[in-house]
Formats: sequence, structure tokens, C-alpha cells
Amino acid sequence: MTKQSLSKVGFIGAGRMATALAGGLISSGFTTKDHVCASDTYEAASEKFAQETGARSVSSNQQVMEQSEIIILSVKPQQIPDVLQEIKSSVTSQHLLISIAAGCPLSLFLDTLGEFTRMIRVMPNTPCLVKQGASAFARGGQASTEDATLVESLLSTVGIAFEVPESQLDAVTGLSGSGPAYIYQVIEALSDGGVRVGLPRQIATQLAAQTVKGAAEMVLQTGEHPGTLKDAVTSPGGTTIAGIHALEAGGLRNSLMNAVSAATSRSIELGQGK
Repeated sequence: MTKQSLSKVGFIGAGRMATALAGGLISSGFTTKDHVCASDTYEAASEKFAQETGARSVSSNQQVMEQSEIIILSVKPQQIPDVLQEIKSSVTSQHLLISIAAGCPLSLFLDTLGEFTRMIRVMPNTPCLVKQGASAFARGGQASTEDATLVESLLSTVGIAFEVPESQLDAVTGLSGSGPAYIYQVIEALSDGGVRVGLPRQIATQLAAQTVKGAAEMVLQTGEHPGTLKDAVTSPGGTTIAGIHALEAGGLRNSLMNAVSAATSRSIELGQGK
């Protein structure tokens, strides 16, 4: 199917992530506000979704199913089983279902909706809210290569996205899903360091955040290995190598690697109901 034929997008759950995705789809021209709708059990969430996106809020999940071809399930994980029971009789081969519910495997959806379902599971992260997301997704059921291309395009309206096997989504959770929290701690620590050496807090925090943002853009735009970019600003006997030596002594690299590993392990446990 063409992107045009799949331009009617419905959200079951109208929270912050749904609002951000809808805003990205509309502002990028992926679809128009007239072709987007959402339902939510909380009226305030539906109203805010409509206000911020200009799209429609509807009163039931059934209306979303009837008016949409791409269905984005953006409710809390514990609500997924009830939602699936509610919509299962309405799901057809014309629907592409996309779940952004953390920890809900493809098997949960396919066991309820049937193996014929075109199903894609997404692991987004919170920077999607400012169109700087890093997402990964996995196909299930009858989802096609064309569906995967469509979802990549959809997610790219709020950042970058990659298709991976479902078995790698726990690793994605450990890295980019939980990763923003690690970087917030890095920014906070850099800011504390700035204050320690005499900078005002507001200036130190802004400099720290912009430094992280700028360094990330250098990696993305140049395509250079981070180590190469590091070496380019590390002069013999200079200030940067002194700072890097201190980071190595403090185990920064080891700590970050361990954080990704620990979060991945916890994601696996949660998927097993532990």
C-alpha cells in the first residue's frame, strides 16, 4: 500500500507521546490534522491532544478503529490486554497496528488479535516529545517490508528510527529507552562541576546541556567515530586530556556500559513478568 492510502492515523491513548507523534506527523506533512484522531479514557487528555495538534478527539476506541488505517496503541502497558479485547473484533487486514507500550511483546498482541494482524512494536524514548527521539521497532504477524518502511517514515517525523529483531528491543530499551536519564545525570554532573569552579548555576547548566547537544550533533553529522572526534580536541599535555584522565580514573565508561547492561537485564525481567 502507498503512504497516501495509509494516511488516516488513529491513537488509542492521547497522552504526551501520542500528542508528540501526532504533531510530528502533521507538521512534517506525513498526513493532515483532518486525518488524525484519538481517544482516551481521560477527557482532559483528549482535549489537550486536540488543542495541541488540531486533530480530532473521539469518544471511543471503536471510532478510532472505524476512522483509521494506522492504529497507534499508546496506552499504559497494563491497559493493553483490556484494549485488545475491546478492539479485536474490529481489526482487519487493512489495519496496521503499532504499539509503543513498553514491555509488551508481539506475542501478547498476536495471541489476542490473531497471526494475520499487521503488527509492529516500537521502543521510543522521551526526546520524541521535542522531535529528537531515538526509536527502534520490530515487525510481527503479517507486517510487511512496506509496513516497516512506513513506520520508519512515521517515527522519523520525531527523530530517528531503526528496524531490529524483537530480541534486540530489550537492548534498545537499555540504551536509548533509558539513556536520556543517564545523559541528564551527565548534564547535571557537568553543571555541578561548573558551579564547583565558579560558574553561576544557570550558565553552567546551559553550557553543559549545549555541550552535550553539540557533541551529539558532531557524531551524527560527521559520521566520525566518537573516539576520533575526542582525539581531535585532545592536545598533548592539554586541559582535555587532563579531564579525560580524571574520567577514566572515575570509571565513567565502565559505569555507562554497566548502566546499559543493567537496564537491558531489567527490561528482560519485566517482559517475563518479574
